[in-house]
Amino acid sequence: MPVLAKFYGIVVRMLFAPVLGAHFHAIYGDYEMVVAIQPLAVIQGDAPQRVQELVLEWAAQHQRELLAAWRRCQHRLRPQAIGPLY
Repeated sequence: MPVLAKFYGIVVRMLFAPVLGAHFHAIYGDYEMVVAIQPLAVIQGDAPQRVQELVLEWAAQHQRELLAAWRRCQHRLRPQAIGPLY
């Protein structure tokens, strides 16, 4: 799974799996969340509340880039890296 971003110990990755729709994975230590891109929402997994808030804040800042990354994955292209949370 390609890494899109890293910030505050969180690693964001994307793997094309159309059954879940446009989404990404956020990994923090032993926690993993699957996050829908549109609308932004945690659809699987768990993590501490603050980590969820940081991931959703980052995703809101980069939603267009996440959708572009998803489209690249649909065409079997590697998604481009996305900046960290500022």
